[in-house]
Amino acid sequence: MSASPNASSTATVNALAPLPRSVIIPAFLLISVILGCNHVCARIAFEHGANVTAAVAVRSSGAVLFTLILLYVKRVPIVVPAGRRMHALIVGLLFLSQSYCVYSAISLIPVALALLVFNAFPILMLLVTWATGIERPGWRTFVAMPAALFGLALALDIGGVTAGRGFDFAGRWQEIGLGVLWALGAAVSMASGLLLTNRWLGGLDGRVRTLTTMSVIAVVMVTKGVLTESFVFPVDQMGWLGLALLTLLYSAGITGVFMLMPRSGAVSNTAALNFEPVAVLAIAWVVLGQTVAPLQIVGAFIVIGAIIAVSLLKK
Repeated sequence: MSASPNASSTATVNALAPLPRSVIIPAFLLISVILGCNHVCARIAFEHGANVTAAVAVRSSGAVLFTLILLYVKRVPIVVPAGRRMHALIVGLLFLSQSYCVYSAISLIPVALALLVFNAFPILMLLVTWATGIERPGWRTFVAMPAALFGLALALDIGGVTAGRGFDFAGRWQEIGLGVLWALGAAVSMASGLLLTNRWLGGLDGRVRTLTTMSVIAVVMVTKGVLTESFVFPVDQMGWLGLALLTLLYSAGITGVFMLMPRSGAVSNTAALNFEPVAVLAIAWVVLGQTVAPLQIVGAFIVIGAIIAVSLLKK
């Protein structure tokens, strides 16, 4: 017996109803840890011979396969309305930019620092929603943003003070500047992609959105790698293991992001994803031996605390 049109409509509304904050925040925290592990695995792959083009191409192709299997098992129809196909393409290109930029940053500077800069995207999202009149910021925004910038300056050690050479901005920027710029590019792309996903593709099943986005990335990166012969793959088993794990972890994490974003409620709830660099501080220390100075750790927590103040504690 088929459901009535009204029942079907009600089911659709309920499926996209916002989850309570007690559910959505822990879910985003878990996803942030999964994505953090993916980025650590990416660094392992890079240290063992892989380049960014190969990593993004393999990861996105794996995510396409992962999502296709998930859709087949769940018997979810793969349908993107004609009026949304161009929107899906634009969103896919933004996430392509995000993927390439963040992996480029990770290949150049410590993973935790790259992700700390990248995870400024919730603040960028809040600024955009403020500028477009979607959501008005509270007083915490005006207090927290200078604090976040100060914390970021400490975490990045932009003066080179923790290196014991006095204030040397030029020298420190030469060390980390390109990586920081790549990470900022990733943050801008991520913020734009998430906002447009909510605005243009919110009615689509999260797994279908993942499939369309990852398909765009895979097609572009595989085509680039083949035409320019720019694929460089790992040279040993450890590198291939890193490449395989980053593909699996990213597939699970990004699917979770796309499925939860339409049910996240206020845009500010996405700030829970900013837990990722905190998790990576510990993971990268254990797995990669990457350490940062205590003052940099203080700066990292100031950044995260500022975003929590402006977002998660918002009334």
